[in-house]
Amino acid sequence: MTKVQLHFQLERPLDEASMTKLSNTSSIYGIFKIGVAPTLDNLTVEYDATRLRPAEVHSALSAAGIPVAPK
Repeated sequence: MTKVQLHFQLERPLDEASMTKLSNTSSIYGIFKIGVAPTLDNLTVEYDATRLRPAEVHSALSAAGIPVAPK
């Protein structure tokens, strides 16, 4: 297992629905933790690099409805 962090820029501020979706993404296989920056404009995703690639993490977040762009 190799833990890696990725940083994403939020394309728009998170609303209540987005926060709910964000909490559900922690159940995605290989994603350990998602943190929101205090400024509420960035996300940090900690994931297992032996299970997922950066493009797959981005795709999983986008599919969950989280408005992110790679940083």
